[in-house]
Amino acid sequence: MILTGHQCVYLPWLGLFHKIALSDAYIYLDTVQYLKKDWNNRNKIKTIQGGIWLTVPVQTKGKFNQTLKEVQIDNSVNWRKKHWQSIRLNYSKAPYFNRYAGFFEEIYQHEWDYLNDLNKTILMFLLEELKIKVDFIDSDKLNLVGEKSDLVLDMCLKTKADTYIFGTLGKDYADVNKFNENGVKVIFQEYKHPEYKQQFGKFEPYMSVIDLLFNCGNDSLDIIMSGNKEI
Repeated sequence: MILTGHQCVYLPWLGLFHKIALSDAYIYLDTVQYLKKDWNNRNKIKTIQGGIWLTVPVQTKGKFNQTLKEVQIDNSVNWRKKHWQSIRLNYSKAPYFNRYAGFFEEIYQHEWDYLNDLNKTILMFLLEELKIKVDFIDSDKLNLVGEKSDLVLDMCLKTKADTYIFGTLGKDYADVNKFNENGVKVIFQEYKHPEYKQQFGKFEPYMSVIDLLFNCGNDSLDIIMSGNKEI
């Protein structure tokens, strides 16, 4: 079984869906520590001025060791109105905006208490729309132990995976020898970002996957996988 996993991310980029699409099972990792200025609560969309950040404000004061599952959204800031206005303003003329707009409008009408619930709801919708079928596993069901490489190996052992797909940065911390000793093959993703038809002139990579969906609709998964080798 091919396994991958990732921390919960807000409006993820294309590379995450490539990694999931190559896998048989995906671990939604929300039991690790929240990191400031990471991708857990922010991502980018394209505007006429270029890429801009959409950031969900979260409560961090006095909560230095909170896990992603524990992160609460700061709803004293009207971030939902800002995010939806930014998305609608910049994508309303995109070819497939109307196909997905209803879901996102509803998302931003709802007052979310926890970042994890928001991210998970969006991710499940995106996987369905991209037609990516994968065994979706919540990390809190596995009673995982260890950190970094050891945590990932524990994920593999508890799910009986024989192959694990790391992101590119996994090379910085993965103990490949230990995986080999436990009969788990390691693959490091080398994602080649595709170009596709965007609005507003010159192509800009590393946007949220919603940029692709709004512009390309049913072709989105083929575009995500294009130029990248199968396992």
